[in-house]
Amino acid sequence: MPQKAPVTLPKIQVKKKVIRPSSAAANLQSHPSFTTGLFDIITRPSTASTQLSESKGILGQRPHTQAGGPRRQWHLKAREQPRPEDTIMKHPRRLTLGAVDGIAESEAIVRPGNFHGNVAQQRKSKTPDEKLEEKINIDALETLKHAFASADLNRSGDLELEEFKQLLKRQLHLTPSKEQQIDALFMKIDWASKDSITWDEFCTYMQLEYAEKEDSYLRAKEVAFHMPARIENIPHRDPVLRITDTSDGTFVACSQEGVVTFWSPNTELKRTRSVVNTENTSRTKPKWITDFAIMPQFNKFIVGTGDREIQFFELSSFEPYCQISGLETVPLKLDYSSTGFDECLILFGDTQGCINIFVIKSAGECLRTWKKMPKQDGFIASMSLDGVANSPNVQFIRWQVHSDWVQQIKYYHDIGQVISCSNNPNTALVIGCTIGSTHVEQQLKELRDLGGGERSRPKQFYAYNNTKTRLEADQAVFKVYKGVKCFDFSKEKNIIVTGGMDRIIRLWNPYVSLKPTAMLRGHNAPIFFLRIADEDDRIYSLSTDRCLKVWDIQDHTCLMTVRPKSHKIRGDLQAVHYSPVSKAIACATDQMAVLCLRHKAALHADMVISHKDPVTCCKYNASFKQVVTCCSGSVVKLWDFETGAAIFEYGEAHDESAITCMTFDSTGRRLITGGRDGILKIWNYNNGHCLRVLKKESKNEFPEDDVKREVCDLTYVEMNKNRYVISVGWDRRINIYYDSLSDSNIHHVQHPVPYWADDVRDGHREDVLAVAHCLPNLLATASYDGEVIVWNLVSGHIFCHLRPPPPKGYSDQSLDGDLGIGKLLFFKTRAHKKDAGSLVASGPRAHIHIWNVFQGGQLMAQFPGSKAPGGVVSAMATNKLNSVLYTADSLGFIYVWDVANYCLQNAETEPPEVILSWRGHIESVSSIDLVEQNKVLLTSSSDCTVRMWTIEGHYIGTLGQPELWDIYNPATYQHPMVPYDVLVDPMSMPSHPVIAQKQSTIDVLHQEARTDPNDKLEQRSPSPVAQYGNKTQFFIDDDQIAAMLKERPFDKGTGKRLRHEKNKKVKVEWSGPSEYQMLHCYDLADTPQPTPPQLKVNKDDPFDFYID
Repeated sequence: MPQKAPVTLPKIQVKKKVIRPSSAAANLQSHPSFTTGLFDIITRPSTASTQLSESKGILGQRPHTQAGGPRRQWHLKAREQPRPEDTIMKHPRRLTLGAVDGIAESEAIVRPGNFHGNVAQQRKSKTPDEKLEEKINIDALETLKHAFASADLNRSGDLELEEFKQLLKRQLHLTPSKEQQIDALFMKIDWASKDSITWDEFCTYMQLEYAEKEDSYLRAKEVAFHMPARIENIPHRDPVLRITDTSDGTFVACSQEGVVTFWSPNTELKRTRSVVNTENTSRTKPKWITDFAIMPQFNKFIVGTGDREIQFFELSSFEPYCQISGLETVPLKLDYSSTGFDECLILFGDTQGCINIFVIKSAGECLRTWKKMPKQDGFIASMSLDGVANSPNVQFIRWQVHSDWVQQIKYYHDIGQVISCSNNPNTALVIGCTIGSTHVEQQLKELRDLGGGERSRPKQFYAYNNTKTRLEADQAVFKVYKGVKCFDFSKEKNIIVTGGMDRIIRLWNPYVSLKPTAMLRGHNAPIFFLRIADEDDRIYSLSTDRCLKVWDIQDHTCLMTVRPKSHKIRGDLQAVHYSPVSKAIACATDQMAVLCLRHKAALHADMVISHKDPVTCCKYNASFKQVVTCCSGSVVKLWDFETGAAIFEYGEAHDESAITCMTFDSTGRRLITGGRDGILKIWNYNNGHCLRVLKKESKNEFPEDDVKREVCDLTYVEMNKNRYVISVGWDRRINIYYDSLSDSNIHHVQHPVPYWADDVRDGHREDVLAVAHCLPNLLATASYDGEVIVWNLVSGHIFCHLRPPPPKGYSDQSLDGDLGIGKLLFFKTRAHKKDAGSLVASGPRAHIHIWNVFQGGQLMAQFPGSKAPGGVVSAMATNKLNSVLYTADSLGFIYVWDVANYCLQNAETEPPEVILSWRGHIESVSSIDLVEQNKVLLTSSSDCTVRMWTIEGHYIGTLGQPELWDIYNPATYQHPMVPYDVLVDPMSMPSHPVIAQKQSTIDVLHQEARTDPNDKLEQRSPSPVAQYGNKTQFFIDDDQIAAMLKERPFDKGTGKRLRHEKNKKVKVEWSGPSEYQMLHCYDLADTPQPTPPQLKVNKDDPFDFYID
């Protein structure tokens, strides 16, 4: 494979991030936005012509009129959102393939391995530096193979680190700045820490890394539908002509007899209307409708009829408005487009292959004028075509384009061109202008023929007599075998996709009409429908045999095929439409069917997530400066610690089972994971290579019973030059595996050593949830029933049993009790202190317990681990000096405890001092890891996020967010903002006396009125003066704090969040309740009782009641 030249991405205009001062009223998480033109040169693909200004093509020489100019639609400017940067950058296809899950289904897939090098340059230029592995292609491997042997100076067959450095520098012409990457690559390949690598190990690592990246890249592009389709009967008697959608996701369908139906995305029939005059009895045959279009700016519904008419109806009431009659041909296909304020285009293709265009200025005034014309048959106001064409605000243009019936027509205002297709192979697809270029010689000839000017011009202008043919410079003709039945165009992707009778889908560059850029084969019947989904990089195609296919635009591969047996749609296809609003495909046969895409849940719709599934663990690797995370979806991800960029991922680590725990070996080059399948796996996690499988021998006749033996926790122990992997779980036993590197290539599957005798006889009687070790010889395990057992690692004997007494006045927080202990932690600096508390347990009974494990075990302290009611400690971590304890609970709160001198000699009755506390997640925190060198705290949670914080509680960012950070530059942190989901969660609200039911609302409202008037008015203590600079520091003494607390600031500041919630841009969720269901209702204080009427009876007629 030849080596591709490096592609330099153009610089992109980026809005500068505004750093809000710390004195801001509230904290909101904002997302960066970027702006650029969709049809700019910088975003055009490499297949497009680079000399646009000198191009002789159709898109370069069209006239600059408002109807044809490449301007955005006026009504979309206010609502249009800036595009995120990752959807603007066009990454070339490289050897390294990969992708990482994003925050949303619509976000572009970013390939891992792109964000390396200088962090400051990445943030400024947004042009990622290429990884060292990506510089190695097939040609480079051939050269390296010969150089590998020559670089082996000692002829041992292995290369040491210095030899490997010299080889890569010489062969790949690397700069000295790449030495750190070479060191990291060497350690990734040398996972066994032999300090040397072979050629086979080098090739194996490269091949496996590429294979895993390819798998992750394809996994990120997976698409799925809700099967089977939702199907409902339709009130149409004749075939449905077209389906379209409105801005709220409602499908609109119209049939040949003129019945219009409105459908919800859930295939619920909302209403039915008719656009045919049913009162006209003079007709012997009913009127046929040929096509329809919607004018949303003027609230009109346009239909074409078989009587050569274009009729306008009110969209809300479907009352007849006006019509254009007297057309010489039947309008087969209609289209409408707004070109500016009060300006529009109405187009239709006819049976003669002509494209007819109405360029309307002052459209509102024109429609009102036509409304005043005499009514035809007393039904609708009628205006002749010649009368419309001679109007001062209307220009009628008729182009002879095709030699067959027009199959589809569409005007794209962004490029100012009309695209139409037919079944004629020579004019299968035509891209042309609306008005046409100025032909000077032709105009002079017309003037001479007319006698020199306006005096000889006929008074009446006959529209159909002015049929013209476009100049060659005004149109581009695409010739396709057997013609084109359907097409779609994407300006953002700069492609046209066509389909027809030959069952082949063709992708075209609109600038090149001679040859398609790709041909997609796979359908066995003519193509009936095509749609490009820009936001998903997909193409949806449907053939006449009802086979649906989803294609990838970048790779030109089929992502999914849905056959009729799966979606259950029956009958011949009549009309199909894809709605990007509701992410659904509507198909009309003799029934209405809707296929909905499976997309991200509404919970994460506006939230940055790191995984698609709940995150179970996160760890920092100091050797590679990476963060490794895993989730219940059995996916392992690698992140760059310094920038937060995704590096690599691999899935199905434990097949379909969730990953429950993980740790590194003593060298930091291998990852050990445990899953719900009861299996441990050792990985070279940099390329996803499973080195060894650790599992128990199956003694059951039914192997599915082993699936119930979930691994809950594990630890890696290196003792006396021996290495062990120790795991605990639902089997209630301690499983110990030898970690011998010499046997890794012989025995891929390894079984544990025999159980300790004390473990079998006096071990745990419930599921073991946690394990921790402390050198030289201590091991602690905790179970679901609240028991902690300390073991001697050398002998396997029980050191002591620990069972704490219940706290005073404590009641269970859950129905099945809360005795489980999820985490254990040793203070290793106190391992040799016989009087100090060295073992920390996260339970039971939602209390943190500190134990002295010597002398049979002594409880040193017992205190609540969470300030919030119902919170249970779910994660713990400590620093190397064991002076600070970090804990997190099941409600997402993080606490920092000062334990430097806590329980050093004597037992404590009071809890340690809380240095800091904040809320980091809205769900349970599953793992905490402390990066003490950078003073950073990592937290993972069940809310699918992994977040980074400073040890002061400042929010750095969420792994997976589009904007990178520089860990060495605090200005790039998200602080002073906090995660938005945490901000608006009700549990994050500050305490309030009314909410806590300590005071009534009346007491709070009349608090000032009830104060003694003789008391002196309290003066508000002045706030400390802010010092602006690189860092703002406040100096507040105890007296000022006491004075500010007495002022009850919570009575005045609780409206800040409400104000920001009102200003928040609400994302419309069409599947939720309607506006009427969300109206607030209030009870009346005094409901007036109506006076009953006095009824009287007519004596002559007993049924005659009347009111006096």
